[in-house]
Amino acid sequence: MIEKLKLISEGKAKSLYETSNSSELLMVYRDDTSAFDGKKKEALKGKGIINNKFNAFIMEHLSKNNVETHFIKLIEDNESLVRRLDMLPVECVVRNIATGSLCRRLGVEEGIKFKEPLFEFFLKDDDLGDPLINDNHITAFGWGTEEEIEKMKEITFRINDLLCKLFEEVGLILVDYKVEYGRSSGSLLLGDEFTPDGCRIWDVETGESLDKDRFRKDLGDVVESYQIVAHKLGITL
Repeated sequence: MIEKLKLISEGKAKSLYETSNSSELLMVYRDDTSAFDGKKKEALKGKGIINNKFNAFIMEHLSKNNVETHFIKLIEDNESLVRRLDMLPVECVVRNIATGSLCRRLGVEEGIKFKEPLFEFFLKDDDLGDPLINDNHITAFGWGTEEEIEKMKEITFRINDLLCKLFEEVGLILVDYKVEYGRSSGSLLLGDEFTPDGCRIWDVETGESLDKDRFRKDLGDVVESYQIVAHKLGITL
């Protein structure tokens, strides 16, 4: 049994606790849901369990395909054991189709499918609205090294190749997503989570959103949509 000790951080939908092993943390997924940098909030029953198991499935799939992650194993329905990482304060976003903030920011038409995935860095800071940054910002402010920047891009594009194929096989489109990285013993590992909270997923036939856009846009059936994606991927809830 993994002992849950001191709470060390609490995000918008997850909490991290120390364990008796200083190099491992307990990640607890809550039902809390937020959008627009935390301005819209709600608790959606069952979401924490779905996200925990969804993330475990994705992390295990990536690990089998030589992407190193912080995920170790599922502990409870809404708890996972992960490696402790020194997280870089940047978010890596890959977009396969234009939608969301990209369209608002650049005034481009929604639905444009890119010939090559579009990569962007954002500073992880809710108070500032997670501003767009570039490679020079990261090195100038010491948020990461040039080597880490290249590694993040390399891994993130590999994740895109692997997951686009995985989703496509079950009739889903991976529109865009966010990932984060952290340092562990000199290596850069995929951290945080990969769930419908942090990506956009559309049904290939109907174009229906099956992700957190349902919460952002008040479309309803948020948890039910997450369940549909999990079921298509063969995730046991």
